[in-house]
Amino acid sequence: MASRNTQASANGVTRRWTLASGLDVSGDEWGEPDVQPVVLLNGGGQTRHAWKGLGTKLAAAGYRAVALDARGHGDSDWSADGVYTEDLFMADLADVVAQLGDHRPVLVGASLGGGTALLAVGEGHVDPRALVLVDIAPTVERAGADRIPDFMRPRPEGFGSIEEAAPAVAEYIPHRPRPARTDGLVKNLRLGDDGRYRWHWDPGYINRVFDLEARERRMSAAARNLDVPTLLVRGGKSDVLSEEGAREFRELCVPTRSTPTWRLQHTWWPVTTTTRSPVLSRAFSIAARRRLAQNGADRVTVRSDPRPVDSLSRRR
Repeated sequence: MASRNTQASANGVTRRWTLASGLDVSGDEWGEPDVQPVVLLNGGGQTRHAWKGLGTKLAAAGYRAVALDARGHGDSDWSADGVYTEDLFMADLADVVAQLGDHRPVLVGASLGGGTALLAVGEGHVDPRALVLVDIAPTVERAGADRIPDFMRPRPEGFGSIEEAAPAVAEYIPHRPRPARTDGLVKNLRLGDDGRYRWHWDPGYINRVFDLEARERRMSAAARNLDVPTLLVRGGKSDVLSEEGAREFRELCVPTRSTPTWRLQHTWWPVTTTTRSPVLSRAFSIAARRRLAQNGADRVTVRSDPRPVDSLSRRR
């Protein structure tokens, strides 16, 4: 299937990818088409617009940034049967990556997007040059994870105005300063035929039921299979990924065979990297810097690819 341009603006070029499943997935793209791609995957309840600032920075640094709306989110199609599974999200990602061309991408995923990327890589559906996980690992804190659908579920009747939706966001992320203007919420809301605003996601996604323990086992198995440079970013104020969860992920990734690994820690600002890979040291720093500035950070762990990485470059 082919992608098609639908809109060009200062926000990048908006595209639609038609998948083998028949669904259309929306995304924004920045940068030249023949350079190293970095695919940005949204968290549950978020949209591609969360990556706008990072997309422009990556393009300025010489990368091709592609921010996607997961199915059921933003402007992407909803599942016709209301079903949303890890396998469907993975298949969508693999389909889009195949349409991006021959360059192996760097995958950057937050929460839902990070889990999708981890499984897709660990189970062999996508072969990226590197992987960045933002505040997601196999083991998460149930109370924090439950807060996400608890935020998404209320107000099915919607809001009478954009301003009316702002307090709900402020309550969910009280640590962030409340913006003086609310027009930034427009891209996270959809205006219904009844004149009311509702969150830009399919209610069917919120109501899906899955086995958290089975998901943890599956993601742990995927983590053990990782053989690409991988960065885990944990928000210092996160109630979803704990220090222990991040530590467990690092231990899962350390290979039992004798191969070189590097671990990197840094404070939330500025980001410092010493890895030998240009993809890690540049693209990862930009990605981490953007998210850490928003959320604060506690620890970053890098597991280097045991294969030689010195030759990686933005244009390969």
